[in-house]
Amino acid sequence: MKVLLGRHSFSTLMKVEHSIWFDSYLYGLSAVFALAASLWSSIPLYREWGKMALWAYLAAFVFSVLLAKTKKLSTRISARCWLAGLLVIGAVVIPMALEISSRWSGDTQALHVQPEVVVVEHAAHQVVLGHDPYQARMDHGVLIGRIPGWPAYEAFFPYLPAMTLFGYPSQAPIPRGLGDARVWFFLTTALAVAMALWWLPVGSRRRLRALQVVMVMPWAALTMATGGDDLPIIALLLVAVVLTARRHPLWAGLVLGLVSSMKFTAWPLTILLLFAARDSDDQRRPGIMAAAIAGVSIPLVIVTLIANPKTFIANVVAFPLGLSGVASPAGSALPGHIFVSLVPSSHRIYPVVCALVGIAYLIGWMRRHRPSTVSEICRLAGWILLIAIALAPATRVGYLMYPLNFFVWSWMLSKPTTDELLSENCLLGPYSAAA
Repeated sequence: MKVLLGRHSFSTLMKVEHSIWFDSYLYGLSAVFALAASLWSSIPLYREWGKMALWAYLAAFVFSVLLAKTKKLSTRISARCWLAGLLVIGAVVIPMALEISSRWSGDTQALHVQPEVVVVEHAAHQVVLGHDPYQARMDHGVLIGRIPGWPAYEAFFPYLPAMTLFGYPSQAPIPRGLGDARVWFFLTTALAVAMALWWLPVGSRRRLRALQVVMVMPWAALTMATGGDDLPIIALLLVAVVLTARRHPLWAGLVLGLVSSMKFTAWPLTILLLFAARDSDDQRRPGIMAAAIAGVSIPLVIVTLIANPKTFIANVVAFPLGLSGVASPAGSALPGHIFVSLVPSSHRIYPVVCALVGIAYLIGWMRRHRPSTVSEICRLAGWILLIAIALAPATRVGYLMYPLNFFVWSWMLSKPTTDELLSENCLLGPYSAAA
């Protein structure tokens, strides 16, 4: 190791330096994003987040520049991790707490919370009362189940049944602020990410970069502070990815069963991870994983499906695909949405054709290039979701967090290079002794 370290010392040191300076670029761009959101976002809630998060990102930018100029490498990784943690507080926790407080202060709720939070809490309320969480449906062009005073699209519950878990605290006898679904989205995300990073045997630099992508950067911070529900899904999927990589197919399957009972966006990775299911003896065990997935998800989904199939399909299939007759707020200007907007007559056949063509192509591709490692599966899932998001008739730019995180975790799970191994040794101390 000393010989290698001496031989590669300069190039390795340069890579460490570049990684540290890259933090400054990330935080600087994040500050620009927050400023742009505060000035030009069409959504008042996003503008408020931008004003609060801007100062956190600016402070992080300044501190990261000063940190990059320090000489002692062994202290930098610790300081960078602390800085990332403080940014979560400054860009997520504080804005979220202030918005939750404003939500219940008598101001208009819509100015301080995204519709996802309200919808999840209302669905949990229905379940607590003994009702089906799926109430809305179209009957001869008339919306049945509309909630007085709410937008039409908020009558739909476009998730699978387990998503109501995040809304149950709002029905508990606790302060309303603590019952806000955002609190439980955030706590689930933070705990799951911490578990995934702790269990994964990779270097500190990779862990830090993954943490920045999943919780620190604006696309994550904005989502958590305002009420997006995708980050807990992503975080739980990452836990399942790590359990699969550590060869615990039963535990991975249980987590996948839960998360695949929350949202359809979890299904591509859930299915693909079956190809990497192995036990501690390196024997393929897709059956164990599949049984665990089915044991959790089938009872949760089938019960609600059987209770009212028509309403279930109207909420979790027709509405997200834009086939319900009620416009979804998920309408970012991506290729699929643009095409359906330009050719309205295609809105029913277009999703079916895309799905059939995509599945046929994927089956053919899998026959020639079947993935065998968790890293390869994360990368494939990233591409599948990236294409699906781009072609979907009703989608959000925010959904791109899924493929982005899958690509990052594919890199996380790939074999480290020699320079990365040496840089970890630099950060731990042997660099100076070996040199």
